[in-house]
Amino acid sequence: YAMKLSAIDEYSTFLYHQGTNYASYRLFGAHFSSRHRKSCVRFALWAPHARQVSVVGEFNNWDASANPMTKSEFGDGIWIAYIEGLQEGDIYKYAIETADGNTILKSDPYAFESEVRPNTASKLTKLKYTWRDKKWMESRKAYDSYTEPMLIYEVHLGSWRFNADGEPLTYRELADQLVQYVKDMHYTHIEIMPVSEHPLDASWGYQPVGMYAPTARFGSPDGFARLVNHAHENGIGVILDWVPAHFPTDAHGLAMFDGTTLYEHSDRRRGFHPDWNTAIYDFGRGEVAGFLINNALFWLEHYHLDGLRVDAVASMLHLNYSRSEGQWEPNQEGGSDNIEAIAFIKKLNQIIHERVPSALMIAEESTSFPKVSQHLMHGGLGFNFKWDLGFMHDTLDYFSLDPVFRKYHHDKLTFNQMYAYSEHFVLPLSHDEVVHGKSSLIHKMHGDDWQKFANLRAYYAYMWGYPGKKLLFMGQEFAQRAEWNENQSLDWHLTQYHEHSGVQRLISDLNHLYRSSPALYEREHSWDGFEWRVVDDHDQSVIGWLRRGEKTDQLILVVSNLTPVPHHGYEIRVPQAGVWHEAINTDATTYGGSGMGNLGQALTQTRAWPQLQPVHQPANAPISLAPHQPAHTPPLYIEHVLTVCLPPLATLIFEWRA
Repeated sequence: YAMKLSAIDEYSTFLYHQGTNYASYRLFGAHFSSRHRKSCVRFALWAPHARQVSVVGEFNNWDASANPMTKSEFGDGIWIAYIEGLQEGDIYKYAIETADGNTILKSDPYAFESEVRPNTASKLTKLKYTWRDKKWMESRKAYDSYTEPMLIYEVHLGSWRFNADGEPLTYRELADQLVQYVKDMHYTHIEIMPVSEHPLDASWGYQPVGMYAPTARFGSPDGFARLVNHAHENGIGVILDWVPAHFPTDAHGLAMFDGTTLYEHSDRRRGFHPDWNTAIYDFGRGEVAGFLINNALFWLEHYHLDGLRVDAVASMLHLNYSRSEGQWEPNQEGGSDNIEAIAFIKKLNQIIHERVPSALMIAEESTSFPKVSQHLMHGGLGFNFKWDLGFMHDTLDYFSLDPVFRKYHHDKLTFNQMYAYSEHFVLPLSHDEVVHGKSSLIHKMHGDDWQKFANLRAYYAYMWGYPGKKLLFMGQEFAQRAEWNENQSLDWHLTQYHEHSGVQRLISDLNHLYRSSPALYEREHSWDGFEWRVVDDHDQSVIGWLRRGEKTDQLILVVSNLTPVPHHGYEIRVPQAGVWHEAINTDATTYGGSGMGNLGQALTQTRAWPQLQPVHQPANAPISLAPHQPAHTPPLYIEHVLTVCLPPLATLIFEWRA
């Protein structure tokens, strides 16, 4: 089936134009092939408004007359050329003569490899990596992302760690060092910020030009494949940041590709992003929608990725996103929804769930657009998960407050439960929060240095104990002090200091506890897995809740004291008698705390109270004047109470043991 769709014939090109040829990355671009029993490379390109197109490169001295392309008889504006004598690694571009007679040089939209920036030519390559992750790929079929643990380590490959020469690690070095680190820290997934080829380092990959090419900064496509393969062999999933919302207007890219607005929307109100000075895809055009869906499938199918985190979904959904009155035009129904983009997103998720059922589709969506992570047949957009940016902003705001004033903002901790189960959420502390003057997480915390670390540790345990999958950006697991800088390695030297290594140890222990405690992940997306136990003690800024697993004996109690005042003898009602093991205490000395706590466990006390029974008497019953009869002994109400010590600025996590 795939081979048929990769042949340039009437059927495959018909499907391409309507956006339903899901093998078009095998149809277009440069592919080693044979013709008339001779080895060659077949080039194919869509440029419907071009007068002429040719393939140019070092092999023909960039001579546009040497290797002209011919128009296919089957497709509108599809150009083809067969060139013999080319070798893997040869660089090339397309010379496109536009309708006004100008010639422009463009990189191949479907190229599998590109030159290292600042050079921009495409590179001939064979995708030939031999995968060894069969066991992992088979295990994915049984993986239920909603009821199994998910702990995501977000990484920018270019600045995670530098080698001895002061250069970023290669894909091969990352395969060894990054994967081992993530495994040691007990994460389940790595989320890699965009690796599609991009010319500007400062864009962090969010302004991609080579959508099908892993950036050459760190090595070859095989090197990137090895990174994914090695993660899988070590039981770690890989999620890729993917950017379909916009693209840069660099001269060698997709913008004005054949001299016209081919990939971008022709109406500037829909085809240009004022925030990022980038172009917006024409989501309603079959060839463009197909290009993007093919790209998503390419990363998932060829590179065995376990999911895509789709960037800037909100900007796709709303015509008036970041636009003032007069800068946008309502849709045909008079509203602000981008109907074409919404249809594209639904089609994207439909096709991916059909062809790669185990793939995770995660939306970065910052508005209250409904049902982002609900199934298509229930009227949703079809994503598996959505980032809970509301949780992130509310909790960061709270922890930045002086504890004296926290009692007036207790709702920042409780409000999330009003919507926590309306979507399937990932709780993110992402790169966006530690850059561009926002400061690192440790410096967002209130107080002197001791209080900052105590607050951060309490915050992490609070978040790990709260419903929702977890995501933490690199460096924050050891409380990096400096803002993230894409041009520098993380400050790994900080881990030699106890307060930093203590935070790192806490994250490792939280990850291990989360993965080993079904109560923390089995019902993350259901209201019956969560129960407030201390919700209104705003005066003391204490808050606590229960987490429940599928089995009745799976119980976790999370309690946070978010003032610097310790509370001795604090009582919390719990549903089960027995020993409650202190699994995490963020004030433990091993994490850099003061060492106050409960000596590893707390025992319940059982109390019995008379349970008053309501008197039910018919309204028309006669009044009895008989002497009062002695009542039966009322039933007793039994409650189990934990009396615990709550250290200052600390979160405790207790695990029930019968």
